[in-house]
Amino acid sequence: MGSVKDLDILAPPTPDRAGTGRFRFSDRYSVFDWGGMPDAIPDKGRSLALMTAHFFERLEAMGIGTHYRGAVEDGRARWLADLAGPSDTLEVALVRVLRPERTADGSYDYSAYRGAPANCLVPLEVIYRNYLPEGCSFLKRLKTGTVRLEDHGLTAVPPPDRPLPRPILDFSTKLEPTDRYLSPAEARAIAGFTDDEFAACLDLLRAANGLISAECQRLGLVNVDGKIEMGFDRDRRLLVVDALGTPDECRFTFDGFHVSKEVARAHYRRTDWYAAVERAKASGGGDWKAAVPPPPPLPPELRGALAGMYRALANRITGREWFPGAPALGTVVGDLRGMTA
Repeated sequence: MGSVKDLDILAPPTPDRAGTGRFRFSDRYSVFDWGGMPDAIPDKGRSLALMTAHFFERLEAMGIGTHYRGAVEDGRARWLADLAGPSDTLEVALVRVLRPERTADGSYDYSAYRGAPANCLVPLEVIYRNYLPEGCSFLKRLKTGTVRLEDHGLTAVPPPDRPLPRPILDFSTKLEPTDRYLSPAEARAIAGFTDDEFAACLDLLRAANGLISAECQRLGLVNVDGKIEMGFDRDRRLLVVDALGTPDECRFTFDGFHVSKEVARAHYRRTDWYAAVERAKASGGGDWKAAVPPPPPLPPELRGALAGMYRALANRITGREWFPGAPALGTVVGDLRGMTA
């Protein structure tokens, strides 16, 4: 499936019937598009599965469709309230993936989406942005002129610790080798949305972001930004798919400190390995990884603190002590501050 989770297909999807699959969330992690890094973070997989299950169940309670069927325990999919202990596996309804064809001029043909196909993945990834923290890709695109403040109702860049007047919805491709940012009009066109479907898409994204943000505020967290993916069911109704509301899909902060995969990114940005990654990417070569040495593992103390962070977040967000003895989030943040200062 990918660098951090695996997919078991129990029944493949068809044009008029959802398939059945199981996501197995691993303890692997990935930064800077490298793929699996050399070590693993204990209990990361179970923590992520529990957090995304929590948000899927909340969306379902709000009447928003998802592909979630439950967390797997003893071979059966169950709601979190019915689990005896933490699970790293979620059962989901599978939709088809209609991959765009590469054309002779190097662009991609999305004509498969123009006939209003059902039971398929929407070929977009959407990043909602509630803040614009330093170093985020949106600010980099502002500097290059590929995006404009006025297109998002802004007259100036807000400070990184101040929420945006309204969230920015940032669209990119999902099924191309390299993600490509899109204007809303381009996103609507390649996905084959009608006017009503695109309006429903925006409503869904805002509702999901609103849910995650409200939950975070209640728990003393800040939902800085995050990604959401969607699909169509067999009746061409929108579904939230993949995963959401986790520190791998979102950028959360607690007391001004990042409690997400950003902690690992910050560590690696100080290494020679990261400098080699940046040089290789800037060279424009397709196989940039071949020019980069293997990444070093995390220091053991940082790896342990990250494991504590994932466990603490899972306990806090779901409101249940899945990991007895896990440190409080404030304690973890204090430890991480000292290690990453």
